[in-house]
Amino acid sequence: MIKELSKLKLKRVIGLMSGTSVNGIDAVLTEIEGSGPGTRVRIIAFRILPYPEELRERLFRIIDRGETSLAQICSLNFEIGEAFARAAIEISREGRIPLRGIQLIGSHGQTLFHMPPREAGDRYASSTLQLGEPSVIAERTGVTTVADFRPRDIAAGGEGAPLVSYVDFILFGGKGRNLALQNIGGIANVTWVPGEGGLDEVVAFDTGPGNMVLDEAAKRLSGGKVRMDRDGDWAAEGRVDEGFLKRLMDDPYLAMTPPKSTGRERYGVSFTERVLKEARTRKLKDEDIMASLTALTTRSISKAYRDFLLKDRPIDEIVLSGGGANNRFLVETLSRDISPIPITRIDRYGIPAEAKEALAFAVLANETVCGRANNVPFVTGARRRVILGKIIPK
Repeated sequence: MIKELSKLKLKRVIGLMSGTSVNGIDAVLTEIEGSGPGTRVRIIAFRILPYPEELRERLFRIIDRGETSLAQICSLNFEIGEAFARAAIEISREGRIPLRGIQLIGSHGQTLFHMPPREAGDRYASSTLQLGEPSVIAERTGVTTVADFRPRDIAAGGEGAPLVSYVDFILFGGKGRNLALQNIGGIANVTWVPGEGGLDEVVAFDTGPGNMVLDEAAKRLSGGKVRMDRDGDWAAEGRVDEGFLKRLMDDPYLAMTPPKSTGRERYGVSFTERVLKEARTRKLKDEDIMASLTALTTRSISKAYRDFLLKDRPIDEIVLSGGGANNRFLVETLSRDISPIPITRIDRYGIPAEAKEALAFAVLANETVCGRANNVPFVTGARRRVILGKIIPK
């Protein structure tokens, strides 16, 4: 069955992703032609399906506060699998292609905990855990499903992230322009792809916090009335407190050299609580807090570029994706911080800004069934190139 899949020149593939913001499931239906360099994609449909609020709250209680039991984790793995299966069914309906006409699903799942080598230290094994049982997805949809991409890279000595860099290269590399593909989700990450050159020249890493700290701060400062600073309007009313921002930028992760990756383990609720406590001791207004936290995201990105990219890797254009691309004030601030490098939304390349990572896991699944190694050792720190993911036949 897998051999037959690998021989198909054109496949309809669903990509499923839920990121560190835990807002819901990004689902994309795409046609993928070929594999490896020269892969061509066409998006048929995309939508975001919010998690049920009760499920989202249970996830936050585990991820941010550690309130859990083995029974809870066991159940959630299957509950989230059901939610991902429903997302696949919904996106097939939206794209007006029945499930029998879809050849493959690639699911990232929902990260519960991510502990790469430098975070694990000597006490724990390097490890990662994503929930969203792929057997449930395959059973409910009748479609071969590839999932659990990160563990193989960690088993090979890598960070298990960022994995999107491989897809960034095969879709955007070798086009004559040096691009920085900047995604701003809960965490911000960048992939530098050369205009000319091979996969071994790609550089990618998590630059630091993206929307995660901003969203949590907005929720707390508003007393739960809002879940985000939409368009950055709140932050736009304030002024950056440079002393406060300097303290935030004095963060060991931001100075750490790649390969590196991070998540809610570092920039989740406890981080935001500490930040807001210090802001209160400085008697900052709410709008000044939001402006300063927006600047934390943009300046940590620009610092990463200066420290780890621009010294020997020129950038002709920044291609922006993720939910942060919709935050008008954040994008304007980033443009000033990174000037004169132009910033373009990835939509210009035919990919909706919030669809990029779901699309990436559709492409990674295609590479897996085609038997192609799809990690980037120079990016993740893995010892060698390996094939990522576990295949659940239909």
